[in-house]
Amino acid sequence: MNQPFVPLLEAWRGDCLESLHQGAFAIVNAKGELLACAGDPSHVTFLRSSAKPFQALPFVEHGGVEAFDFTPAELALICASHDGAAIHLNTVRALQEKIGIAESELQCGAHWPADAHSYRALILSGREPSPNYNNCSGKHTGMLAHARLHGWSTHDYLDPRHPLQQEILQSLAEMCDYPRKRIQVAIDGCSAPTFALPLYHAALGIARLCDPRGLPERRAWASRQIVQAMIAHPEMVDGEDGFDTLLMRAARGRLLSKGGAEGFQVIGILPNALAPGSPGIGIALKIADGDLPLRSADGRTSSRARPRVVMEILRQMGLSIDEAILAIDPLIRNHRNLVVGSYRAVFRLDGGRWPVDRGR
Repeated sequence: MNQPFVPLLEAWRGDCLESLHQGAFAIVNAKGELLACAGDPSHVTFLRSSAKPFQALPFVEHGGVEAFDFTPAELALICASHDGAAIHLNTVRALQEKIGIAESELQCGAHWPADAHSYRALILSGREPSPNYNNCSGKHTGMLAHARLHGWSTHDYLDPRHPLQQEILQSLAEMCDYPRKRIQVAIDGCSAPTFALPLYHAALGIARLCDPRGLPERRAWASRQIVQAMIAHPEMVDGEDGFDTLLMRAARGRLLSKGGAEGFQVIGILPNALAPGSPGIGIALKIADGDLPLRSADGRTSSRARPRVVMEILRQMGLSIDEAILAIDPLIRNHRNLVVGSYRAVFRLDGGRWPVDRGR
């Protein structure tokens, strides 16, 4: 039996291999063609927060943005894993005022913000974070807006049987071309439903979101609204210093990036980004060990595997990115800034060896 994961990134200290990140990814175009992969593209795993653009899709498709007069920046926050900075807190409050809901209606719980300034401010003030600080507060605010739009109940908006969640599940199944009944549903860190499906289908879904030609007209329009909002306002998606933000800025409108918990990541490459006439392409990546973020001495958080693996994938695909903007150091430095080792990507794009479960 084939193993789902293969080595992707090594960490060397001196001349000794110290750590190894394994994982799998699938690269699929909007036509459904598997272009390349590492590990098993049929591996089933949870999208976690990478599903947020799909969770916003039916709301946008039904005219929710116009009904509540949301701006593109506010729509981007609905699809975000924000870091709790002032810009995010102010924007989510503005969303809640437009909808006519209170922060207390959010059922996402609270956690400490990733933004270093907000984190220090809370500590120094002796206050605890509230639900709006949760990186998913934009998503939950959008879900409540979706429920209000249809006149559905809001006290149980996270119940997987709620019509809101059923509509999201159906839209995800259609976008990823995977049977709804085969999508595994569990509970995310924010208490909303989260979805597991094969890497191939997750990559296909993000490719179609970024290149919705062939989708029904209203869905194609909604897909473009979401992609354009996230690319135009990356600071809403992942904060000023987050990998998704920096990558979208560096790519200058050519791709969409959205990370998720436990080492999941999707990248959507827009049509014509690789060459004139090239279709949209989706990348779905899973780091096997979860690639848990670390908080540095200055209070900022970051992951080490996903950014380096993504950049190597894009390099091998021929998509040039100004890496200086990303500040991803290939060297390992200690607390005195001494170079003590290096990171090395150890995969080559391969498209031919694995059968793909297309969900039929």
